[in-house]
Amino acid sequence: MAAGPGGGSGSGSGGAAAAAAGGPGWRLPGRVLELVFSYLELRELRSCALVCKLWHRVLHGDENSEVWRSLAARCLAEEALRTDILCNVPTYKGKVRAFHHAFSTNDCSRNVYIKKNGFTLHRNPIAQSTDGARTKIGFSEGRHAWEVWWEGPLGTVAVIGIATKRAAMQCQGYVALLGSDDQSWGWNLVDNNLLHNGEVNGSFPQCNNAPKYQIGERIRVILDMEDKTLAFERGYEFLGVAFRGLPKVCLYPAVSAVYGNTEVTLVYLGKPLDG
Repeated sequence: MAAGPGGGSGSGSGGAAAAAAGGPGWRLPGRVLELVFSYLELRELRSCALVCKLWHRVLHGDENSEVWRSLAARCLAEEALRTDILCNVPTYKGKVRAFHHAFSTNDCSRNVYIKKNGFTLHRNPIAQSTDGARTKIGFSEGRHAWEVWWEGPLGTVAVIGIATKRAAMQCQGYVALLGSDDQSWGWNLVDNNLLHNGEVNGSFPQCNNAPKYQIGERIRVILDMEDKTLAFERGYEFLGVAFRGLPKVCLYPAVSAVYGNTEVTLVYLGKPLDG
């Protein structure tokens, strides 16, 4: 389970729970432990999971336990829980994880803001500007999947993909910001071009008369840091590998947009399912 920024050592109620491992606390029934853990924050739960096998099993054996339900209710907005934003994230543990992998409010263009639901970017109507955002957490290893969809007009450029921490998230004019340098890789949903290092790397998907993106359509992005590839899916259709030979650096899910008042939602799904 990946944590959000901050981390920190087990303190307060988390420290007290960990301390109980040295006394009779570790012998408490699982249901009692679950109740105690339901009051802790994520960084404290991570510490508790390392105490003993029983505590680890209580925390991670059921991803819909009261522990994760309570944590989801505290850290996720009501809108995110009651709408279909997280409909493809079936467990409460997964929903908490998705929140910690959502767009960063501190790592985006000044012309966008993250809505109260915690997952949707809104671009303000600023003329002659291209604006992007990165997620809170990037990846340097493992396999990861997330979905992205536009909830407003695309405009002339609407790009989804990945970026390093060094990639710019704002520039003048209406351009394909994601993919404009060697620090980002993107798929422009408007003209179906793949972009990297300021160049077009061909069209995608590689088929005749590829359908244009439809507003509200969820695109699944698959990053494989072991094979160093970036691939895309539409619905249940695998569209293919878009980029190969990615560098062994920390890469962040990212988007860039140009249309005023358009909105983009990104939801982290976890490890992609094979097959």
